[in-house]
Amino acid sequence: MFASPGAIAVQVGPIVIRWYGILMATAIVVGLWLTHRQARRDGLPADDIISVAQWSILAGLVGARLYEVLFNWDYYGQYPSKIFAVWEGGLAIHGGLIAGILVGIWLAMRWKLPVLRSLDVAAPSLALGQAIGRWGNFFNEEAFGLPTSLPWKLYISKPHRPFGFLDSEYFHPAFLYESLWDLGVFVILVTLVRPRHGARPGTVFFSYLGLYSVGRFLIEAIRLDSFWVGGFRVAQLASVLGVMIAVAGLAWSKRRAERLVVG
Repeated sequence: MFASPGAIAVQVGPIVIRWYGILMATAIVVGLWLTHRQARRDGLPADDIISVAQWSILAGLVGARLYEVLFNWDYYGQYPSKIFAVWEGGLAIHGGLIAGILVGIWLAMRWKLPVLRSLDVAAPSLALGQAIGRWGNFFNEEAFGLPTSLPWKLYISKPHRPFGFLDSEYFHPAFLYESLWDLGVFVILVTLVRPRHGARPGTVFFSYLGLYSVGRFLIEAIRLDSFWVGGFRVAQLASVLGVMIAVAGLAWSKRRAERLVVG
């Protein structure tokens, strides 16, 4: 059983450091370090790739917040001051991925960096960063699933329980499931995909996108905080699109590599 110790890690007078911020910062630092390390190993301009990554992270944070606000406007429309309260949580990963990746591709093209190889270098770091960052949800008591009595059940305090589940105390730790899935994706990318297909640009990135999307689609089915459009969960729709892009991208990168060999 898990029990949240609260969102504040350190408080000295008016200065407050929250676990959510600590986990996010840790994920970013670890991700940038791994990306720089791998870029140097691959003989790529590591410093330029890190510069692109830093701007991509900033764009991703903005995109993640805008995505959250857009699909939760019923709340933020009533409390507009909360729009900027990112320390309380509320960063939607799909919004972050969309904005961050698009900005990264644009900057890489503008700075004449090898786009696919740069994405391949960054992909494992994305997966590991997500695995670390998900623990911020634990400290904020968010991103949990349906009630459960399983041994690894997560206790959620009453103020954080959704309407209709106020009498339930223990829930699926969906954040943990996704963290473990992301960690597994990271291991697969660095131990299986990269060693076997690392010479084929785009394979590592599209593998990351597909694997992450499959896991998110499955885990989303039990979450209680999903955004909905009609009768569909937005995250699952985004995951289906992610799988489609991944499959098409893998096929394209394979044909591209074969043409280069023949040529």
